[in-house]
Amino acid sequence: MAIALPVPCGWGERTTTRRRRSRRDIFSGSMPGPVWSFGRHTTVNQPTPETPGPEAPAAPAAPDMAPMLAALRGAQSILLAGHERPDGDCLGAQAALRSVLTAMGKRVTILNPDPPAPDLDFLSEDCTFGHWQGGDLPEHDLLVVLDVGELKRCGDLGAALAAAPSRKAVIDHHVPAPEPWWDVAYLDRGASATGLLVARLARALDIPLSAAAARAVFTSLVTDTGWFRYGNTDGETLELASHLVQAGVEPDVMFGQIYQRKPREHPPAVGAALSATSFHGEGRLALCEVPSPAPGQAPRLDGDDVLDLLRSVESVEVVLLLRDQGNGSCRASARSKTWFDVHRLTSAVGGGGHARAAGATLHGSLDEAREKLLALALEQLEEQSPQ
Repeated sequence: MAIALPVPCGWGERTTTRRRRSRRDIFSGSMPGPVWSFGRHTTVNQPTPETPGPEAPAAPAAPDMAPMLAALRGAQSILLAGHERPDGDCLGAQAALRSVLTAMGKRVTILNPDPPAPDLDFLSEDCTFGHWQGGDLPEHDLLVVLDVGELKRCGDLGAALAAAPSRKAVIDHHVPAPEPWWDVAYLDRGASATGLLVARLARALDIPLSAAAARAVFTSLVTDTGWFRYGNTDGETLELASHLVQAGVEPDVMFGQIYQRKPREHPPAVGAALSATSFHGEGRLALCEVPSPAPGQAPRLDGDDVLDLLRSVESVEVVLLLRDQGNGSCRASARSKTWFDVHRLTSAVGGGGHARAAGATLHGSLDEAREKLLALALEQLEEQSPQ
């Protein structure tokens, strides 16, 4: 007998009985109810208590989504765009929003600077991710940029997007650009993933998530929280993930699709990268350098695996991964555990991101990039140290 569980946060009716569903199942009920009535997030369309309990500080007001909802409702043709090397959150948020907008009768196109990585190509089964290679943009009256607040992170596509005569919008959870370039925005730095913001919008629009959109939102959540291990994992994230699983998303299948389809060259590439790691600042900083691949050889390294392994070292607080891109520039990925702000570090060299995960592109050779970033990181390591 199924026993109904209480639903304090309103993400939908759930029971203790689970069944396997086909990958094509469609959610039969409407998307979750109001966003949380407890914790950091306030309830949408429901007033917060005027006098919180004596030990409970008042939660900050939820970002106003009304302008974004109006923009989405009013547009007829919509172009969705994202950042270079789109990750699981970017692609998942795009796929989910495309599904929602298509259900509203909108014409939707997705266009990114780069195609999906092989470990995320399963998202292409339900929608097409366009890869911009120059030329005219698809016709659209609303541009929505997801998971990035600065057009410079969209590569050459960014200039084309900036020049487009359409109305411009952004949905993102990163530190926003210092100078707004958009007409309307839905921004929440406290959200664990951009896909979570899309789920909020879907609920407010009263559009049920299809099975494909549910998998896309789940992809956003798990890839940006390290499968719920990182500090950005909060109650709202876990409640939404739980609702998605109860509705049919299969975590074991999703884990296999995202993390267990590496090529056989991947383990040796990880080993080579780890062997090229040096430790600095009394072991608190790990620096890994990866040279550019040989001509005609495709890169086989998943940087996240290296970053996670090095972050597991007890003494390490911050990990820097430098990859020579073979075009006169290096890509830096930065991660930290508890107190070092890697956004502060990478923003000093033209990058950015989150406090515990960020990145940047540095022009010059691998040696030049190492010298510049390492000196800056060691300086900030002392400045930011809590002791």
